Amino acid sequence: MRVFELARELNVSNQEIIAKLREFGYDVTNHMSSIDDGQARKVRQAFAPDETAGKEVQEKRIRKTVIRRRKVAKPETPVEEAAPAADDASSAEKEAAESAVETSEAPADADQEVAEASETASAAAPEEAAPVAEQEAPESDEASPKRPRRAGARVVDRIAPPPVTPPRGEKQPGQPGGGPDTGGPGKRPRRRVVAKRMYRPSKAEEKTLAKIRQSRQKKRGEVGETQPLKAEKRKIRVEETISVGDLAKAMGVKAGDIIKKFIEMGMMVTINQTVDPETAGVIASEYGYEVEQVGFQESDFLEQATEESAETGEPRPPVVTVMGHVDHGKTSILDAIRKTRVAAGEAGGITQHIGAYQVETSRGKITFLDTPGHAAFTAMRARGAQATDLVVLVVAADDGVMPQTIEAIQHAKAAGVPVVVAVNKIDKPEAQPERIRQQLTEYELIPEEWGGDTMFVDVSALNGQGIDDLLEAIALQAEVLDLKAPSEGKAQGVVVESRVDKGRGAVATVIVQRGTLSVGDIIVAGTSFGRVRALISDTGEKLKTAGPSTPVEILGLNEVPPAGETFHVVENEKIARQIAENRERKERERELALQSKVSLENIFDKIQEGDVKELQVVLKADVQGSMEAVSQAIQELSDSDSDVRVKIVSSGVGAITENDVNLAAASGAVILGFNTRPDSKASRLAQELGVSIEVYGVIYELIDSIRAALQGMLAPEEKEESRGWAKVLETFPIKGVGTVAGSRVESGVFRKGLRVRLVRDGQVLYDGAIANLKRFQEDVDEVQAGLECGILLENFNKVRVGDELECYEVIQTERTLGE
Repeated sequence: MRVFELARELNVSNQEIIAKLREFGYDVTNHMSSIDDGQARKVRQAFAPDETAGKEVQEKRIRKTVIRRRKVAKPETPVEEAAPAADDASSAEKEAAESAVETSEAPADADQEVAEASETASAAAPEEAAPVAEQEAPESDEASPKRPRRAGARVVDRIAPPPVTPPRGEKQPGQPGGGPDTGGPGKRPRRRVVAKRMYRPSKAEEKTLAKIRQSRQKKRGEVGETQPLKAEKRKIRVEETISVGDLAKAMGVKAGDIIKKFIEMGMMVTINQTVDPETAGVIASEYGYEVEQVGFQESDFLEQATEESAETGEPRPPVVTVMGHVDHGKTSILDAIRKTRVAAGEAGGITQHIGAYQVETSRGKITFLDTPGHAAFTAMRARGAQATDLVVLVVAADDGVMPQTIEAIQHAKAAGVPVVVAVNKIDKPEAQPERIRQQLTEYELIPEEWGGDTMFVDVSALNGQGIDDLLEAIALQAEVLDLKAPSEGKAQGVVVESRVDKGRGAVATVIVQRGTLSVGDIIVAGTSFGRVRALISDTGEKLKTAGPSTPVEILGLNEVPPAGETFHVVENEKIARQIAENRERKERERELALQSKVSLENIFDKIQEGDVKELQVVLKADVQGSMEAVSQAIQELSDSDSDVRVKIVSSGVGAITENDVNLAAASGAVILGFNTRPDSKASRLAQELGVSIEVYGVIYELIDSIRAALQGMLAPEEKEESRGWAKVLETFPIKGVGTVAGSRVESGVFRKGLRVRLVRDGQVLYDGAIANLKRFQEDVDEVQAGLECGILLENFNKVRVGDELECYEVIQTERTLGE
C-alpha cells in the first residue's frame, strides 16, 4: 500500500507517517511511496492508542468506523442465533459503534458515556482477540486499527440501540431486524429500555437542539437576504445607445432571438443597429433584465423652468411675433411703431430673416419678432411662433387671405398662442376690411364685434392710422395672459437668429425667457458654447445684463448655434464643453444611423436610377435662418422631379472663402451666396479654377435661377407623330447599295431624313431612318400620297413584297420641373 493510504487509515497526516518510517530506517520520499505489510504493521503499532488516550481520540475512532460502514451498502444474510462467539463479539462492537455515533448529536454527557464505555472495552480486551482481528484483515484495512475492543460486548450492551428501529442504515451488516444481541439473552430487555430512553431527548436537550435549529435558520435567512445582490447583476448599463448585438451579448441571448422580439414589436432592426435605452429596456424586461442609463445626463447640470417659478416670478414684457403673407406690410407696421425705416434696408423690400426689437410704449415695453413672409421661410415662422406669447397676424385689406396667411394661423394654433389680427393698408381705395373678417372666420378667427374672441384692428402703416389701437390691443391681451418670469437665477432663453460677423465672430440673437443674462456668463446652445463677451441691444447699445423678454446679441460663442435652439447658463466652461461634446456625439451617432439606414433602403433604387443628373451646390448665407430657408427651398425643387436633383455639397454661414472654392472645384459644384460675397482671394481662386460663384440678395431670385438650371438639365420630352404609310409592291436588290423597296405611298407623305418603321404581319421588324428616296431614278426629298417611289432603308435589306412602311417624326419639347 502507499503512504497516503496508511495516513488516511490512521487519520494522521502524511508527514507524520513519513517521519515515523524514516525513524524506522525506511527510505521514504513522499506520500506516494509504497510500503509493504510489515512496515505498515510497525506504523500501526506505533500509532496504536494506549490507556491514557483522550476521549477525543476515541470519538474520532468511532466516527471513522461509521464512515466505513456507510460505504459498505451491500445487504448481507442475517446472522443466526448459533453464530460463533467471535461473530457475536464483532456484531456487538459494530452495534455499539453505530449507536454511539447515532447519539452524537445528543448532549455532552451522552458522548462522555460512550467514550467511557469504549475505554472500558479497550482495557478489558484479552489477548485472544488478536487472532480474530487477523482473520478480518481486509476489513481492518478500510477501518481504523485503533479498536482492540472486540470482546467488550457486556459494556456495549448498556448503550447499544435496539436493532429493530435504527434511524440510519437499516440494511447494514451485523444489524438484522430482530437479530440476536451480542450479549446474553437476559440482557436484551434492559438494553431496549435504555435505548428508548436515549432516543427521547430531555428538556435540556430539546432546548439545545432548538437553539441549533434557530442558528441554522438564521444562517439561511442571511443567505436569503444576500440574494438581491444577484438582481443587481441583472442590470444592463447603457450610456446613450446600445447595438442589438451588444444587448444580446449582455443578456446571454442569441442575437436572432432579440431581432425576433423587435420584429414582434413592429421594428425591423439589424444586429449592428443601435437602439435607445427605453427601447432596449422593453426588450430586456422580456428576459428579466433591467436597463440602467448611466450616460452623461444634461439635466444634472441644466436648470429647467418650472410652472411654480413662472407663477411666482415678476411681470415681464410680452414677446409678440408679427406674421403674415409676403408684402402685406409686417415690417412697415413695425417701422411705424419704432418710427424707423427698416423695410427700406431689406433687399427687394422683403424681410430675409427674423428681426428682434424691443419698443417702449405708454403701456410698457413690448418685444417684437418680425418673421419673413416668403413661402421659403416656413421653418423661421414656426420658430417665431414657438418663442412668442402673442401673434399679430397682418393681412392686407386689398389682397385678402393668402397661403402664408393660412400657414401663419396654423403655426399660431400649433404653438397655442392668441392671435391679434391687424388689417393693413386700409388707406387704399380698394381696401375691403369687412371681406378680410369674413374670410378669417373660416379659420376660427371670429371678430369680437361678431361675438368672437379675436381682436381685429384696422391700421395703415403708411400714415400711422390705427397703430395706437394696435398697441392698446397688444397690451390688453398681455394683461389677460398675466406674463411673469423669475429674474433671478441662471438665464435661459431661445436663439432667434445667428450669423458669422466679420471681426466679431459668431453672433447669436437671443431672447431671454427666465433669469438674468450677464456679461461673463458661460452659456451653451446646441453644440455651441462660450463665455459672453458682450451683450448688444437692438439699438446697438452695449448692456451688462439682460432680463426676461429682452432681445440681445451675444458675442463669444465658439461657433454659430442653430436657430431655434435653447440656450442655458451653466456653472463653468468645463460643464459647457461636456454638454456640447455630448450633444455633438449624439448628433453624429444619429447621422451615422440615418446614413446607414438610407443606404440600405435605397440600394435597389440606386441600381435602377441609371443616369440621374445632379446639380452640385455649395451654399453660403449671411445668417443661419436664411441658410435653412434656402436649403429647404432647394430641397423642394429637387423633390419635385425625379430625373434631376440638387445636391448641397456644403452649407455654412459667413463669407465665401477659399475653402469653399476648393471644395466646389473638387466636386464640380456651383457656389451660391445669399446676402454674402466672396473675398478677394476666393474670387481670384475661383477664376483660376473655373468655379462659378452666383450671389443673390432676394431669395426668390436664387430659387428661380436654380429652377432654370434644373430645367436646362432635363432631357426634352419626345413625342412621335405619324407622317404617312406606304406598301411595298416590288423589291430591287442593287449591288453595292442594298435592297430598294418599290412602294406606293397610300397616305400622308414620306420625307427624306425622317424615321421609318417596317411592319410585317403586325410585328415591327425594323425601326430606323430613310437612307434615300427616289422617284423615276431621281433623288427626291419627299413623295406625296398616291405616288410610287423607291425607298432605301438604312442598314436593312430584308424587305419583302407586302411589307408596310410607316413614316413618322420625333418631336422634342422642353420639360419643366414637376412634369
